[in-house]
Amino acid sequence: MTKKTAKLASNLTEKSDGVFDAVIVGAGIAGMYMLYRLRERGLSSLVIEMASDVGGTWHWNRYPGARCDTDTIEYSYSFCEELQQEWEWSSRYPTQPEILQYLNHVADRFDLRPDILFKTRVQSAHFNEVTGHWGLQTDHGTKFSAQFLIMATGCLSTPHTPAIDGVDSFTGPIYHTGRWPHEEVDFSGQRVGIIGTGSSAVQSIPVIAQQADQLMVFQRTAQYSVPARNRPVDPEFVAEIKADYAGFRARNRLQFSGQLSHFPHNDFSALSVEPAERERIYEERWQIGGFPFFGSFNDILRDQKSNDTAAEFVRRKIRAVVHDPKVADMLCPTHTIACKRPVLDSSFFETFNQANVLLVDIHSAPIQEITPTGLRTANSNYELDSIIFATGFDAMTGTLLRMDIRGRKGLRLQEKWSEGPRNYLGLTIPGFPNFFTVTGPGSPSVLVNMVVAIEQHVEWIADCIDYMSEHEHRCIEAHLNAEHEWVDHVNKVADGTLSPTCNSWYLGANIPGKTRVYMPLHGFPAYVKKCEELVANGYEGFLFSS
Repeated sequence: MTKKTAKLASNLTEKSDGVFDAVIVGAGIAGMYMLYRLRERGLSSLVIEMASDVGGTWHWNRYPGARCDTDTIEYSYSFCEELQQEWEWSSRYPTQPEILQYLNHVADRFDLRPDILFKTRVQSAHFNEVTGHWGLQTDHGTKFSAQFLIMATGCLSTPHTPAIDGVDSFTGPIYHTGRWPHEEVDFSGQRVGIIGTGSSAVQSIPVIAQQADQLMVFQRTAQYSVPARNRPVDPEFVAEIKADYAGFRARNRLQFSGQLSHFPHNDFSALSVEPAERERIYEERWQIGGFPFFGSFNDILRDQKSNDTAAEFVRRKIRAVVHDPKVADMLCPTHTIACKRPVLDSSFFETFNQANVLLVDIHSAPIQEITPTGLRTANSNYELDSIIFATGFDAMTGTLLRMDIRGRKGLRLQEKWSEGPRNYLGLTIPGFPNFFTVTGPGSPSVLVNMVVAIEQHVEWIADCIDYMSEHEHRCIEAHLNAEHEWVDHVNKVADGTLSPTCNSWYLGANIPGKTRVYMPLHGFPAYVKKCEELVANGYEGFLFSS
């Protein structure tokens, strides 16, 4: 944290017991934009952030190879035309340092830091039914009060580390990809073990393998991955987009995934074409790289036979790349493709052709314990100098449920969500007035371009607060019937896809004891239409009070 930032944080800390119009929790992409929008409206706002600076997920996820998997031209704010025009990205998919540089530029350009309290956690947030305000207490003992409480805590912000016996006995360093050190980590000459083959592992394994003396990859579930085909940005393409950036953004918002309007989904079935034509389409998109592959046909996530054609295409690609047939078989997934989070890679499968890389199957032989000098599976011991947990997050709800949040009559959010998250639109929760969640469960969130999803939610919340001010309303909360109907709708949409058919963090299946509920909602344009319709109908499904 810079001296300037430290001074600002110190000044805010002195505002204990301060009363604000709104408190925002989180200073990532969502929290920064929410602060900007509320400032525009003249509202006094405070952002509380546990990190030492802005950036959210990009502040923490600094592991080797960390990179966004959405095109840079789309993974950026659209609210300011000057910002869009002035910022230049270096490649199709930006690295973590470049994204963090961008977010710091935004914070500086709009002078956001004076209203952000860093290195501070919200421990509790209780709604006072007499005052109609939320009372918050932080880990420093400071207290704040606000009419509105807006949770911009992110969908993937609480790292999950599996409970493995002996973890405290290991004598070497242990890392988690979601909490990577800010200083450079040198694995030269080391025997490194990485547990997990999700997105962060797929990105980091090729980089670590270039440095480590030996890299042992402990895989429980094989992962489908599509080449990212990262490359330097094409100046002509960027100039074309910037000539009509507003139109480009508008077209993006009409896409099912809120992105890739310059390479849209095909609107026909994988089974409606001859095998040779299907193969040609898959190959074309495979060579383009990135998420366009999953838009090859319109029923990959709805029809198992269509899904099988995509899955088998990827498995053939894996076998063509990996030289050792046994290793290739281990790397070939058998579950439904895209029911887990799709992953993009840069030479992930090729890495397993290196002599210093070993793939260990921990599905058939699980990890039994971590020892002082490595780890032991059901059938072997592995000597290690460093261990990396690439084991993901307690997604969607984890961060919220670690705070003591209480609504009307002292209702705890943990109790309200004891059988899975329930809310209205992924934005509000009955019994919790003036409480908003940005890209919460029950909204498209992680299934779309996150910046697009964030901007839509932030703008909806800001407009809602405007509406309340104009109509002299003090409190808003969702009606319980609206919650029931919305949860049923989210479940119905999910059941119309293949998404719930395998264990994934979309369901919370990676967290022991967590209720299995498919949390995000498919389909961004339909969701936006619903949000607009209920506003046009006088905020249908909501209750206002003064």
